[in-house]
Amino acid sequence: MSMGERIMALSERAAVHSEPGPGVTRLLGTPEHKALLADLSGWMKQAGLSVELDGAGNLVGRTVPVAGAKTLIIGSHQDTVRQGGKYDGMLGVLLPLVVLEDLHKSGTTLPVNIELVAFSDEEGARFSSTLVGSSALAGTFESTMLDALDRDGNTLGDALRDLGADPSTIPQLARDPDRIAGFLEVHIEQGPALESLDLPVGIVTAITGIERHSVTITGKAGHAGTTPMHLRRDALVAATEVVRIVDRLCRDTDDLVGVVGELNVTPNAVNVIPSQVDLTVELRSPSSVIRREAREQLFREIEGALNQSPCQWRHERRYEQTEVRCSDAIQTRLARSIEAEGFEPHRLFSGAGHDGLAMNALTEVGMLFVRCKDGLSHHPDEAITAADADSAARVLRHCLQHWEARD
Repeated sequence: MSMGERIMALSERAAVHSEPGPGVTRLLGTPEHKALLADLSGWMKQAGLSVELDGAGNLVGRTVPVAGAKTLIIGSHQDTVRQGGKYDGMLGVLLPLVVLEDLHKSGTTLPVNIELVAFSDEEGARFSSTLVGSSALAGTFESTMLDALDRDGNTLGDALRDLGADPSTIPQLARDPDRIAGFLEVHIEQGPALESLDLPVGIVTAITGIERHSVTITGKAGHAGTTPMHLRRDALVAATEVVRIVDRLCRDTDDLVGVVGELNVTPNAVNVIPSQVDLTVELRSPSSVIRREAREQLFREIEGALNQSPCQWRHERRYEQTEVRCSDAIQTRLARSIEAEGFEPHRLFSGAGHDGLAMNALTEVGMLFVRCKDGLSHHPDEAITAADADSAARVLRHCLQHWEARD
């Protein structure tokens, strides 16, 4: 069985640990999470790793220590969005696991110590608490996150304890940066670029910066049949101006994407004029300069448009994450390994957030993207091929074996 076939087989087995329904739904601290960790722990041990569940719910597998060597952290997240796919996150755990298993069977000693980490929570689908596991290792975890609530009133701290983790130990999980060689994550691209270029893998240059805003537009409800059009204060009509401005601005600006992802209409009745609309605006760019200039222009235009309407409005920035530039040294290592395996090194930025956003506070980060079918992700039909998984595994194996090589 090739490494690619082994990766695909383990991916199928991991996907079993899901809530019922389409795709894969595996959230932090759930029975599905706990069941996956049991399987994953066994697979790590088969690969010759010592295994530990830490206080943040991360499952950590370690190679036999090499005296005097630094530690390279490799991994990704085990959690999914609701009704997501098999490979987002888990590929970045299972692919390096299979590579380490292959190296263990061949008796290969690496020039660097390895920590393989299945991060507990990156998506934040249960508690709206992204990057839980990676922020713990980076030393940036905020203890107030333990009080975050899910839909049923359970806290994040309780969810970690349900896994058998002890969240009181999280402050002790921060790694010593002087002993860390870097962080490397393998991940499906979640976009169509590699497929359009007919390339199995790509080198990530940057992880996008993200900001999110809430916008509330207030009008006045009224009878949809008896209120003349010129006397209406229709909040939804005003909201369409926001949608139009966001879409046009992002289409006209290079290296910028945006979306109005949530839109809640009140009272949301077939025969009532909308009195209020609550919506979200998200902007993403690998450049803080581009993103911040776009934000200023966006709200200037929204203000100009909505001040002409009979409605009132307000907005609030709810979240901002600065982009992370991937390490030039790790990019060079990956490029050499890609060339050694007979492929063309192609560089691209990630439009999605990843654990590297948190790990950058600890060490230099790098990412290897793997082609996915139709660029589809966060979807039950998310797919990769065994051949591409094998190509990526061979690239990673070469990279680990030659990690000591410097520019």
